Amino acid sequence: MDFMILSAIIFFVSLLIIELSLYAYRNLQSTRKSKIKKRLRKYVLVEDDFGDILKKRNLSDIPWLNRMLLSLPIVSNLDKLVLQANAKQSLGVYVLLAFLLGSLGYMGTMFYLNNSLITILIGGILFFLPYVYLVRLKTKRTEKFESQLHEALDLIARALKSGHSFTASLKLTADEFKDPLGTEFEETLDEINFGVSVPVALKNLAERVDCKELKYFVIAVIIQRDTGGNLAELIESLAHIVRERFKFEGKVRILSAEGRLSAVVLILIPIFMGSWLQFSSPEFMMPLFEEPIGRILLGISGIMMVIGALVLKKMVKINV
Repeated sequence: MDFMILSAIIFFVSLLIIELSLYAYRNLQSTRKSKIKKRLRKYVLVEDDFGDILKKRNLSDIPWLNRMLLSLPIVSNLDKLVLQANAKQSLGVYVLLAFLLGSLGYMGTMFYLNNSLITILIGGILFFLPYVYLVRLKTKRTEKFESQLHEALDLIARALKSGHSFTASLKLTADEFKDPLGTEFEETLDEINFGVSVPVALKNLAERVDCKELKYFVIAVIIQRDTGGNLAELIESLAHIVRERFKFEGKVRILSAEGRLSAVVLILIPIFMGSWLQFSSPEFMMPLFEEPIGRILLGISGIMMVIGALVLKKMVKINV
C-alpha cells in the first residue's frame, strides 16, 4: 500500500515538473511576445458564442489547467489575490508550484523521518508557501500604494484647480509617480482610452488595489459625476484626511512594535528549542515522535501554538 501511494506521488510530482519545465521553456523562447500578449489581454475584449462582449482573463497558459481552474468557485478569490499582488506569473503557475512543494516536502520528510504527523505538517506548510508569498507581496504593494496616495490626491486636486480635466489629472499623476500608484493609474487611463467608462475604470482600479482610502476616492468621484459639485475641493479634503490617517498609523506602528516583536519571539522559541533538542539529543526527543501519547501531546502543542499566534496577532493589531 505504501509503495502504491509513493508511486502515485512520484508520478504526480514528475508530471508537475514536466509541466513547469515546458511552461518555463515556452516563456524563455518568446519572452517579448508573451509580454505583449499579456498586456493586450488586459484590454482586448473577446466576443463569445452568445454575442456578449466580455473581458476575458486567463488563469493559466496550459489549456487543461486553465479550464479546470475556471470551473472551481474558490479560484476567483485566488485570482483576485494574484491581481492585487501584481504577480508576474499567472495563478496556474502558483497552483502547480504549491502542489510541487507540498509533494516534495511530503516525500522528503517521509524518507528521512518516517513520521506521518510531521510529514503531513511539513507538506502542508510547503503547500501554502506560494499563498503566503502572494499575501506578503500584496501587503507590501498596498502599503507602498497607501504611502503615495495622499500626495497623488493633492496633485490631482491642484491639476483640477488649474483647469485640467479629470482624465488629464490622472495622466499627470501616472507620469509623476512610480509603481505601484503610477502603474495602476496608467492602466486605468488605458482602460478609459479603450472605451471603458470612467466609473467602471475607477471600480476596476479599486478591485486591483485593496486600499480603503482609494475606495473612498473612487466613491467620491463617482458620486460627484452624478450629482455635481467642486471635485477639486472634495479631493483636496480627502487628501488631508488620508495624510492625517497615514501619520496616525505610523505612530501606532511605532507604539506597537514592542508587542509585535514579543509575539514573534514567543512563537519562535518553542520551534528553535525543539529543533535544537532534536539535533543535539535525538534520543531525548524520540518518545515524543514514537509513543502515541507523545504524538498526541505534539499535536495539542501545535494547535495551541496556532491559537496563541492568532491571539497575539489580534492583540498587537490595531485597526485605525
